Amino acid sequence: MKNLLAKTINLKDGTPEQKRSEIRQYFLKTWEIDEKLYTQLADDDTFYQKGDPLRHVILFYLGHTAVFFINKLFLAKLIDHRLNPAFESIFAIGVDEMSWDDWDATHYDWPPVPDVREYRNRAKSLILEVIDNAPLTLPITWGSPFWIILMGIEHERIHLETSSVLIRQLPLEKVVRGRFGEVCGLRSEAPTNAFLPVPGKTVCLGKPADHRFYGWDNEYGSRTEAVAEFRATRMLISNGEFLAFVNDNGYDNENYWTEEGWNWRNFKEASMPLFWRKDGGEYRLRLMAEEIPMPWNWPVEVNYLEAKAYCNWLSAKQGRTFRLPTEAEWYRLLEYCHVPDVDGWENVPGNIGLEHFASPCPVDMFQQGDFYDVVGNVWQWTETPITGFPGFGVHPMYDDFSTPTFDGKHNLIKGGSWISTGNEATHHSRYAFRRHFYQHAGFRVVESGQPLDIKNDEYETDEEVSNSCENNWGDSFGANENFHHELARLVLNDAKGKRISKVLDLNADTGRLAFELAPHFDAVTAIDFSARFIRMPIQLQERGFVRYIVKDEDELVFYRELLLSKTGLGEGKEKIMFMQDNANNLKPVYTGYDLIIVPNLLEELTNPIDFLERIHERLNSGGTLVIASTYDWEKTNVQKECRPGGFKRDGEPVTSFEGIRQILGAYFDLEKLPVDLSVNLRKSTRCSEMRLSQVSIWRLK
Repeated sequence: MKNLLAKTINLKDGTPEQKRSEIRQYFLKTWEIDEKLYTQLADDDTFYQKGDPLRHVILFYLGHTAVFFINKLFLAKLIDHRLNPAFESIFAIGVDEMSWDDWDATHYDWPPVPDVREYRNRAKSLILEVIDNAPLTLPITWGSPFWIILMGIEHERIHLETSSVLIRQLPLEKVVRGRFGEVCGLRSEAPTNAFLPVPGKTVCLGKPADHRFYGWDNEYGSRTEAVAEFRATRMLISNGEFLAFVNDNGYDNENYWTEEGWNWRNFKEASMPLFWRKDGGEYRLRLMAEEIPMPWNWPVEVNYLEAKAYCNWLSAKQGRTFRLPTEAEWYRLLEYCHVPDVDGWENVPGNIGLEHFASPCPVDMFQQGDFYDVVGNVWQWTETPITGFPGFGVHPMYDDFSTPTFDGKHNLIKGGSWISTGNEATHHSRYAFRRHFYQHAGFRVVESGQPLDIKNDEYETDEEVSNSCENNWGDSFGANENFHHELARLVLNDAKGKRISKVLDLNADTGRLAFELAPHFDAVTAIDFSARFIRMPIQLQERGFVRYIVKDEDELVFYRELLLSKTGLGEGKEKIMFMQDNANNLKPVYTGYDLIIVPNLLEELTNPIDFLERIHERLNSGGTLVIASTYDWEKTNVQKECRPGGFKRDGEPVTSFEGIRQILGAYFDLEKLPVDLSVNLRKSTRCSEMRLSQVSIWRLK
């Protein structure tokens, strides 16, 4: 496996020609090892099974990494065409347990495996063409074309790990051993663990903007944190140590579990870690494609909830306070043990990057300073829910990589595992999962007199999302005229006397229109391209409030707490389904509507003409289409050949409305002349942008 490793790329040094060649090889190695992972499946039928009931079938992940590349390259305008719009829809979204992910198997008509492989081959050729021809200057930075290429490569390396966890959960008869590296053969009783002191120090968290490695958005920004002296287990907690918790009925004692943990334990009826098996009195361990006699000296692999319960059990037994490390404490341990970053590895310092085994290994095998496995072997759960560092900003080509996880429900894992490669193996990597999720993850235990200080921001600080909240809901805090309220009133007046049951809102934003419409119809589906935005109305729907910060002037801000109960809305909220999708490439399931509303969306689409030519397919006979648009094509850089109007043809002006009317005329009748509604886009208290959105209403013939 070593020849497939390839460390993440240094984006600053060398010549453009050298860097292009290096990235090309990095891509090819990544692609090769990703495909090698799936050779462990027994047959093509296995691709249609789920490793986890809350995940897609395995086939999704085979297609997803290639589709991600194509979708991002298309969004970044590095390619000018799609390969397969249907694939680039069904394989696009759904890798976390978010409420806007669609897990309903009846919504998917999964294609044959050979078709997906053929798509991957076509995608590979196109990606290589981009690598060979895209402009390249050094250093490669956030705004460079090659940043998007690296984004695709590092994304595929993430799924090398997450997909391996799903394969590990398939029935044993559905996988074939020996096709993906060598499993460690060193197995014995658990070594004696011990707590060692780590001196306190102030640590600096966050990655500099000009760092030499590619980074995901959550890595950037900076925060300093004073870490008090603490004691940490010299080794990761082993299977043997965790057995004591199991044998002491730890899974049956509610006192050891958090409320969330106990609810999970009861739901799953858990009595041991997921990958443990018990045959009579003998324990075995499920690896990716085989079961082996329990290696008690390997690290236990559990979710956060189990790790936390173990710490609470240990605290009760010893009369002291134990817990998991924080993110800052893990960084302090890393620094204290002098573990270099990946480009400083003369020899790989641990069981990481597939350099040693295709499995965990003994917890006392790789010493780093006075400790073992500070990096490598298995990931280490922390007490820290992920959030952005001060200075955090989203990348426009992947704006929902991180912020949907800033919900207090996703805890950071640190240190990497035996299968962590690329960005995952670097010091600054920040990955977080829901606390009941499984990865190749275990834990070490710490003892500290410093109170646990969890940085879990209560207020939304993403400027775009906060401004969207204010534009949607700002009249709750003042007498502002509200576009969404006025649009809803216009729609509802038109709906009188019509038989309308199902409604589709194709630009959900932060949800105001959907809440306005919900009391009046049986079902409202509200779709937005970005999960950054729809997570806010979902929070309103589920918790009844959201908090966000908006700019007043200069350094001054307002702290907003929006209560749904005080807006006069909320009735019928259970009838709203918020989902993430691309309106220019919607899944087939979004059809059969009586009313479709397109609020200020056309000007955001890559191809408004294509959208207009197809939208009738999603309406029931006699259905209504409402289009609101500012026709601001230039601002969003819509290509001229994709615009319905706003230009001269044969020397004569063609307005956008005239162009829309010409396109829709084959299927729709215009019900009434269009009207203008004001759209006030707030930037700060004394600065806003006023637009006019033209609203037209159409009836399907």
